[in-house]
Amino acid sequence: MYYTSIFGLKSYVFSIFKKTFFVLKMNKLLCLFLFLFSVSQRAISQEKQDTTAKESKIRHTSKGFEFSTSDNKFLLQFASRLQFRFATPGDQNPVTFDDFAEYNTKLFKINRARLKIGGHAYEPWIKYYFEYEFAQSNLLDFRVMIEKWPWMKFKFGQWKTEFTRERFISSGDQQMVDRSIINRPFTVDRQQGVTVYGNLAGGGIANFDYWVAVLTGTGRGSTDNDDDKLMYFGRLQWNILGRPVPFEGGDMDISEKPAAILALSGVTNTSPYTRFSQDGGGYLEGFEDGLPGQYTVNQFQVETAFNYSGFSWASEIHRKYILDNTTGVRTELGGFYLQAGYFVHQAWNYWPKKLEVATRYAQYRPDVSISENRQREIALAFNYFFYGHKNKLTAELTRFIFQDHSIPQKDETRIRVQYDISF
Repeated sequence: MYYTSIFGLKSYVFSIFKKTFFVLKMNKLLCLFLFLFSVSQRAISQEKQDTTAKESKIRHTSKGFEFSTSDNKFLLQFASRLQFRFATPGDQNPVTFDDFAEYNTKLFKINRARLKIGGHAYEPWIKYYFEYEFAQSNLLDFRVMIEKWPWMKFKFGQWKTEFTRERFISSGDQQMVDRSIINRPFTVDRQQGVTVYGNLAGGGIANFDYWVAVLTGTGRGSTDNDDDKLMYFGRLQWNILGRPVPFEGGDMDISEKPAAILALSGVTNTSPYTRFSQDGGGYLEGFEDGLPGQYTVNQFQVETAFNYSGFSWASEIHRKYILDNTTGVRTELGGFYLQAGYFVHQAWNYWPKKLEVATRYAQYRPDVSISENRQREIALAFNYFFYGHKNKLTAELTRFIFQDHSIPQKDETRIRVQYDISF
């Protein structure tokens, strides 16, 4: 009886101990589970924060995809642009009277295929930029810009010289399908060298932009000079109303305040060339392939631009003097263009909001001394902007009228449709 009660008591105590141990064990497991759950939640939360932080360093802007470090000391911008064009009868602007007979085709082509890489390194004010043209396998731009102070900036490398507004505006930001007939004879195009530029904001109308450059003067892709003479370039731009007009075709932002500029540019150069293009140095009609230092070219232009409430205006007046140092013959060339555009929706609500109409008149005189020699261009264009200049469709109708004192007048009408997309 005694042993039975003792045994029962032990069994009872053991059962209580077993249950207590089980409860403690379950509590430990529960505590361990809660601990692991808390740790995992923290890990997941941290991972989400890290992922968010990483995602915040990658974004897409008007300059393409951007990748940056957390301290913003390094930024890489990566963008590309494709331009598709249909044209008839031919695409290029006529240069001589013979071109009217040759241009009698219909064509569809990839007109431009660009890769653009830019950003900054080490400091936000140390910037760089590359641009490559796949359609013609050309390295167009490679430059470094030091832009610590707004009133004095430095740029060196190869880039499109800021001589004319029409040429300096990117082909993807133009108001018409392409540039006018005066671009070919007057553009300075891309050169290699160094420039100082900046904005002098004196308050109110005392607002000026300036560019001063020393360049090799032998065009894009040239690795040396032909003589000991360099190209010198200068541009002074008066921002009449205290703010500049962006280097962009049309008033895309529907400006609430008017902006206007008046600019004067000049270039002097001695080289074998009388013209420049994306291909580098070349020759205008009537000038032979030059020898080193054969041609001294001095040219200047006066430029205006205005934007306000969907209306835009631009103009250039050019003079160019070519001295053949072997013969002593001096030739003066002249030309101008006038261009305007308007988002008609600003005045008429029934007009599509994203549709702009633009027009241009241009005239070129290959030799000012012969008043009967004139080349004229009259163009009308419609732009539909799906997403600004980054995604747009342009249709253009152009009339060319060439007049020569010894050849009957010739004219031609050209139709072009172009789709341009950047991403």
